[in-house]
Order: sequence, then structure tokens, then C-alpha cells
Amino acid sequence: MSYQRTFAMLKPGVLQRRISGDIISRIDRKGLKILALKMMVIDKPLAERHYAEHQDKPFFTELVSYMTSGPVLAMVLAGEHAVHQLRVLCGPTNPDQAPPGTIRGDFSEIMNRNVIHASDSPESAEREIGLFFTDQEIHEYEDDNDKWIY
Repeated sequence: MSYQRTFAMLKPGVLQRRISGDIISRIDRKGLKILALKMMVIDKPLAERHYAEHQDKPFFTELVSYMTSGPVLAMVLAGEHAVHQLRVLCGPTNPDQAPPGTIRGDFSEIMNRNVIHASDSPESAEREIGLFFTDQEIHEYEDDNDKWIY
């Protein structure tokens, strides 16, 4: 088994549209454990560090502007193959390609107003977790449901 941590972030439009509970419920039902969750407003330097790999792309400025426009919900999730499991649950980044039943397929309309960020690799997950959470904010715990899920 490959227990992993991953990072997810519900973007500003999620809170505005009041769909955070629907999305978190899907994550719970999938079997991913929430180890940390917090609402925060991201400042520009943090948004730029978080999306640094997109710095030279034409959508970077608009992405940073969107991510700093209101509160987000940042999360540390864990489970077997958590990075892959969350990415599948989210669906493709482009909502036009995301099938119904995925988070992006059901809740996103256009790519630059995508509703969720999910780490794309274990390495990215660790980097992103470190940007948004201290070790003291992350709480590992025994989950009696593990025997039913795994």
C-alpha cells in the first residue's frame, strides 16, 4: 500500500457559490482523510510562489488575481495513492474535458475559474503543503473506517 499526503485548495468562487460542503463531502466519501483544513486569504507573493511553474504562461497574472480575490479553503488530505485518487476525483483541469461526476465536470464552467487545485505529484504535494501549513497544523489520526475502505 502507498499511503500519501496531498494538497487541495478550493478556490475563491467555491465559497461565493456556497458549494464547499458538496466538494468536501465528495472528498470524504472517496475515503481521503482530512488532516488539515483552513480558510485563508492568499496574498500575492504566496499565490505567485504556489503557481511559480506557470510564471511564464499568459494566464499567470489572471490566475494570481483570481486566487487573491477572496478566501480559499486549503486542505491536507491523506490516503492510499492520495495524489492520484484526488486527481481522478477532480477530473481534468479543463472543465470542457471533465466528465460529469467529477468535481470539475460538475462545478466548473471555464478553465480560469476552476473550482479546485489538486497537487499533481507527491513532490508537488509536499512543496504545496509546506507553503500553506506548519507541521503543528497537520493532524494524523487513526481512522477506524480504514478497514472498510482499504
